[in-house]
Amino acid sequence: MAIDSPSALSDLSDPSDPSDPSDPSDPSDLSGSAAGRDTAPPAPDPAPARLTGRAKLVLLVLCAAQFMVALDFSILNVALPVLGRDLGMGQSDLQWAVTAFALPSGGFLLFFGRVADLYGRRKLFLTGLALFTAASLLAALAWNPAVFLIGRAVQGLGAAVIVPTGMSLLTTTFAEGPQRERALSISGTLMSLGFTIGMVLGGGLTDTLGWRSTMGLLAVAGALVLAAAPALLTESRRPQRPRLDVPGAVTVTGGLLGVIYALSTAAERGFGGADVIVALVGGALLLVAFAVVESRATEPLVSLPMLRRPTVAWGNLAGLTTFAMMSAIIFLLTLYLQEVLELSSLVTGLVFGVQGVFSAVAGVVAPKVIGRFGARRTLIGSLLIQAALTAVMVGLGENAAGAWLAMAAVSLASFAHLWVIVSYGVIATSGLPDHEQGLATGLVTSSQQIGITVGIPLLSALASARMASLRDGGAGYAASTLGGIRLGIGADAAVVALIGVAVAFGLRGHRGRV
Repeated sequence: MAIDSPSALSDLSDPSDPSDPSDPSDPSDLSGSAAGRDTAPPAPDPAPARLTGRAKLVLLVLCAAQFMVALDFSILNVALPVLGRDLGMGQSDLQWAVTAFALPSGGFLLFFGRVADLYGRRKLFLTGLALFTAASLLAALAWNPAVFLIGRAVQGLGAAVIVPTGMSLLTTTFAEGPQRERALSISGTLMSLGFTIGMVLGGGLTDTLGWRSTMGLLAVAGALVLAAAPALLTESRRPQRPRLDVPGAVTVTGGLLGVIYALSTAAERGFGGADVIVALVGGALLLVAFAVVESRATEPLVSLPMLRRPTVAWGNLAGLTTFAMMSAIIFLLTLYLQEVLELSSLVTGLVFGVQGVFSAVAGVVAPKVIGRFGARRTLIGSLLIQAALTAVMVGLGENAAGAWLAMAAVSLASFAHLWVIVSYGVIATSGLPDHEQGLATGLVTSSQQIGITVGIPLLSALASARMASLRDGGAGYAASTLGGIRLGIGADAAVVALIGVAVAFGLRGHRGRV
């Protein structure tokens, strides 16, 4: 994994020992530090020393937690049929194995990001780890569908705590500049790799040890991170504790839950169901209400002036798009390789294993690319490259050459995808004071998690509708499946290209700043 790469870690740098209480970049110093005074972090040392051994361990713990959560998004995908037979879940109920995790993990991100700012990031991070680990064990031992789904839901709740608090600890530990760019590069690489590796691991573990081993692996990983974290992480919070914006928390959480439920359910049953329509409309109305509440709140959950910053708004839109569209491409290609080409799960895993290697390399070189061209140029160019390479896959056919085309195109697209991840994280968190870092990183991680959550059901619903239409017209199974996949891939490429152009216009006044 990229986290173990000495070259990647040694490129990170720290101007001083993080245990030094006088270090202004240390978030644990709340009396005289930049974080304690709620001022912007100091400019990075132009010639910083190498990262200390302890700081490397801190980075390892934070990135391991993010990687573990990313694994959970996909590790069960291949195991669902076996899981359903074992627990007695019908085909129509299997989507809840994914949705039960996606709902709380996406819906509560902003809420817990803000709570961590107010009451302590380390404390919330450890709580989330404990929840995630216990829930993984419960899911592994589940004796009926209800217990399993409860475990998955609590896993999602733990993930909603871990992701924003872990990212907030990362950005307040590593000063803005080369340090943070390297740290975000490693974190972003592992987030992307986690989704891909989860699919490979899920298939291998299910075939050899059974589906329960996928949840058992997460329980063991969570226990290891939880054992190491308390000794390495220092507390970080705002010095004053303003009131929590309860109306804002209720409306944004309810809105996100409604929209995510509607999209997840529509992928299986279409958008015509009453529950889908009610959830989608209700979620949208709650999100509108959230914007109204925040405009009038004295201490809002989300600072609307922050969202009006072009770097925050356009950066997060780019992040949401790249995660949504790349996760959807991986899903569509899995369907293509196994259903159209009838390749084994092992061969499918090898295809995505190559992509994983490319992703790891891309994450290592991303900070150098940003240093050479700037975050803005890297972000826009990488979005357009991702779109172009995705569009190439519209040419996939029913012969074996399609597997080689898919492997080459998705692997190269992963280079651009990783550069988008790192550059949008840099853009969306730069120039903000420490007391807003939890909120800013909450937005960044919300973009990631919501993107992963909504991308697959959106394009899956589109592809499924096309497949059904072709079959009604007399097309065979392979031909209709391929037609739906091609439509989904084409829509994916178009969305990424449009967002790339929009981001270019949105950030046109920020040349030379990011």
